Amino acid sequence: MLSDGAGLRTDDAMKMAGLIDAVERRPQAALAGFLVVHGLIWTALPSLIYFNLPLDVIEAMVYGREWQLGYDKLPPLPWWVAEAVHHVFGFDDSLYALSQVVVIIAFIAVWKTARPLVGATGALVAILIADGLHYFTASATKFNHNVIELPLWALAGFAFYAGLRRDKLGYWALLGIAIGLAWWAKYFMVVLAAPFALFLIFDRDARWHLATTGPWVAALVALAVMAPHLIWLVQNDFLPFNYAEARATPSSGWLDHVRNPAEYVVAQAFFLIPSLGIAAPLFWPSAKSAPRGDADTFDRRIVTLLVFGPALTLLALSLVTGRGTQAMWGFPLWLFLGLWIVLYAPAALDNKRLALVGALWAVVFVLSIAAFAADYLLLPNFDHRYRAAFFPGDLLSAAITQRFEQATGHKPAYIIASMWDGGNVAHYSDQHPQPRVLIDGLPDRALWIDLNDLRARGAVIVWTDSDPHVLPQDFAAVAPGAELGTPFDLAAHRNNGTVHVGWAILRPRAP
Repeated sequence: MLSDGAGLRTDDAMKMAGLIDAVERRPQAALAGFLVVHGLIWTALPSLIYFNLPLDVIEAMVYGREWQLGYDKLPPLPWWVAEAVHHVFGFDDSLYALSQVVVIIAFIAVWKTARPLVGATGALVAILIADGLHYFTASATKFNHNVIELPLWALAGFAFYAGLRRDKLGYWALLGIAIGLAWWAKYFMVVLAAPFALFLIFDRDARWHLATTGPWVAALVALAVMAPHLIWLVQNDFLPFNYAEARATPSSGWLDHVRNPAEYVVAQAFFLIPSLGIAAPLFWPSAKSAPRGDADTFDRRIVTLLVFGPALTLLALSLVTGRGTQAMWGFPLWLFLGLWIVLYAPAALDNKRLALVGALWAVVFVLSIAAFAADYLLLPNFDHRYRAAFFPGDLLSAAITQRFEQATGHKPAYIIASMWDGGNVAHYSDQHPQPRVLIDGLPDRALWIDLNDLRARGAVIVWTDSDPHVLPQDFAAVAPGAELGTPFDLAAHRNNGTVHVGWAILRPRAP
């Protein structure tokens, strides 16, 4: 007869034994449960905490509404998507939800890649491990070019694997679409496409595909998708590449060929710590090894390529050029890291380890939420650091619009300002259509604006980052005769400082 303690242990064991069975019986429900929790939490947090759209999203609102084939900074896809979503739903929270939708699409693509290799349970663990990265949580609250890369890279990885293993033309076409759209998202996609091409050339089991139509269909589809933007780049002297050049810190000597790559490795390794912590139960030395689904050595090489190919390509570029990298470039690099760990980890994925992985993921998830909330709700009381989320964009827009209307009798059609100041005035304006922004007062940054129309209809000039009593030189150059207004102050939300506002009016020119 079992004692009460033994009976409790037996009951616990029976409950534990049901974990993997439950996931394998209802894999879609297990995945959906995770995705719902992730999506709701990381949509709700910025919706409840932010008073103002982040800089990247304000930028999307300025650029996206112009619907250009290209802009001075980056490719247009995320700006188009953000503008379309905001136009349909009409409220800012939809943009936070948009970020989570694209993250969820990326996770589904990883799941589709992982499930045939490691089963439904292994695929779920792979996603839980990846979710330890801040790229998919706190940093994904700001919809931008890095965030929109996630589903495109994940789809490209899925399609590349499926094309190699199943050799169906549809997967190769999907690969072409994903690569082509990734070009519209960020030029960084070259570090994804290059290792794919090299793998096809040098891997003994992949090379024969070059004698089939699949890879060439992928290349042609990608080129067709990219073509309109490629043509725009040629016609505009590759204007956005100047911005990309500025973002990669130039080399100042031989030491940078060591220091910059080392900083890149250290930064990415640091960001991976939570994910590796979630994966720790799979590496216990006492664990018994077990086969991982139906994966063979070719499968393992493909997954290794998906995880380390782009990361090593970026490292190689930094080593050769000596240029620095940006930490946020790591956004899409580790999408398949969890799958690689599950494939190669020595431990068998039993019920106990599944429960521990889930518990560790929950700890990391809760700590991420707590850190995010503390950064905006607690720390401002102590560090008094500027936070864009507390900028009084709504108050600034109302104040500027009112002053311009009082002086001219109508609301402004144009704003001459920085991206941040002008974007806030335009986005939070209640007029339709919203005013257009001449970014930094530089016509080259807003090729779609007709300066003759601007001067005929007048404009309001706004600045908050310099002496509010002095019209900035770049603004004065494009708006001769502008009349200075009386500066005023606005309190940021949550007492996060004071914004000193300078403004001026370029009166409409009489016809």
